[in-house]
Amino acid sequence: MHDRVTGQPGPIQRRAIAKAITLLESTRADHRAQGDELLTALLPHTGQAFRLGLSGVPGVGKSTFIEALGLFLIQQGHRVAVLTIDPSSTVSGGSILGDKTRMEQLSVHPQAYIRPSPSSGTLGGVAEKTREAMLVCEAAGYDVVIVETVGVGQSETAVAGMTDMFVLMQLPNAGDDLQAIKKGVMEIADLVVINKADIDKNAATRAEAQITSSLRLLGMHGNPDHATHGALWQPRVLQISALLGQGVESFWEAVTLYRSMQTANGRLALRRERQSLAWMWERIDAGLKQAFRQHPEVRARLPGLQADVAAGRVAASTAARNLLAAQASPALPAID
Repeated sequence: MHDRVTGQPGPIQRRAIAKAITLLESTRADHRAQGDELLTALLPHTGQAFRLGLSGVPGVGKSTFIEALGLFLIQQGHRVAVLTIDPSSTVSGGSILGDKTRMEQLSVHPQAYIRPSPSSGTLGGVAEKTREAMLVCEAAGYDVVIVETVGVGQSETAVAGMTDMFVLMQLPNAGDDLQAIKKGVMEIADLVVINKADIDKNAATRAEAQITSSLRLLGMHGNPDHATHGALWQPRVLQISALLGQGVESFWEAVTLYRSMQTANGRLALRRERQSLAWMWERIDAGLKQAFRQHPEVRARLPGLQADVAAGRVAASTAARNLLAAQASPALPAID
């Protein structure tokens, strides 16, 4: 599979990419081992693409913008991979995975690859295996990888921890100054895009002024050592109309400028190093949680303690400490 993923572009490579991502998303233990081997083999072929994260509220036009941007980039000679995250139902557990239907032209273009994945309860607007899927696309030769989040708009900060640039899309009438400031994603956004600016130009201009003012306020506080942006790059605001294709070229010019500046001052490489370490600890946390659930003493005590917590006989915190003690040392007495 490794040779087919890194091979010549075409139907064979596309099938190999799809199979590789499906393998990495599998929860079977043997598939996880095979996925680790595959990632290790693909790793030398990764790291050359530009990783672009995109977030925004539902209805802001993310899919329309991605299609307009993707077609523009393909005209410039790029190969574009799009990883879209679809929210999983808390009732049925399923996902529609229908984002490709909104990108009719891009989804069938031979120089583009679109992969929808379910969030499966993962917080932060991305799927658990989005990083791995991104590396597969890079190894396949896609030089621009776009990650589109589920579309909540305030808590989707995880995508900023796996991409080179984080773009936040806003609507012209998205609220007042306070609403613009309080959004958690605003202070980590590298670029803010106001879409559908053609509908109400006055509203778009007001939104641009409000968001620009908010970004200045956010940039004036906090510890400079922990700042997301360097001294050379300050987040900026752009007006576009994805439906009409207006502002796409200006958007990419801003992205190109950001990439060149962050590469020259070394912040892009530092950002990727920190992301790799954060990814390692994230996988450790997930592995520890899985090992905890599979521990024989925990599995033996869990049904009874769950029933006690549900019936109100035992506090949830006490039950949790009992289970942790059982996992750490089965010989220890239960905590009262």
